[in-house]
Amino acid sequence: MNQTVLKNEVKQYWNKGSCGTDTTQKTKFSYDYFEEIENHRYKVEQQIFSFAQFTRFHGQKMLEVGVGAGSDFLQWVRAGTQAHGIDLTQEAVDNVRARLKIYGLEAADLRVGDAENLPYPNNSFDLVYSWGVIHHSPDTEKCLAEIIRVTRPGGSIKVMVYNRYSFFTFYLWFNHALLKGKPFQTLSTILFNHQESLGTKGYTVSEIKKIVQKHPVILEKINISLFDNDLIYYRRLVRWTFGFLSSLLGRSRWGWFMMIDLKKNK
Repeated sequence: MNQTVLKNEVKQYWNKGSCGTDTTQKTKFSYDYFEEIENHRYKVEQQIFSFAQFTRFHGQKMLEVGVGAGSDFLQWVRAGTQAHGIDLTQEAVDNVRARLKIYGLEAADLRVGDAENLPYPNNSFDLVYSWGVIHHSPDTEKCLAEIIRVTRPGGSIKVMVYNRYSFFTFYLWFNHALLKGKPFQTLSTILFNHQESLGTKGYTVSEIKKIVQKHPVILEKINISLFDNDLIYYRRLVRWTFGFLSSLLGRSRWGWFMMIDLKKNK
């Protein structure tokens, strides 16, 4: 599919509702609406706090690429960072602006923009953070290159992308390939067509390492550990099966979230 057409599909999908907004039935942009979104997010994605380390970056200039419904962005503002945010959709920016107003908070900057062409000068930020966003872009490698470009030398980059060889991906394959009589469909094809917006990708550790080697950064850490909250969406038998397998095979490689810490070279 043409990348322009695909990006349009992605934009339309997320303009219908930012990630996490389907977890509440409260009045849109109300206090209860945002509280339910936040409570659900950090119940099922508990890893975010240990990965982001919000308070560690107090006073620093940071950019979140893909603000979505704004739960993480709110934490950056609360932590006292000079928080800048960007998203492909107006829906997301409207969410975050309404959210900041309700909580009486202000951000340094918030705008609609494309992660493949970030509208900031080189070496602008002490930290660039992106949780579960750039794997939806038609050109994920361009997004990462842009993130690195706008990070200052010595600055930090924290990015989460989906792990292709996760229990969750295998679960999707079971439902959309094996049960549909199409067992030869690849995991990448399943993610492309059946996980959130069209074109979603998952990566392996070796693929990420090869991509990172092309850029002036140090790969500090990759964490794809399986957390208990990774399993809560599954039916009981599947949850028990994956839990049992993880106890045999180890929990260090089967998680859905691949959390990547980079440091830009000085």
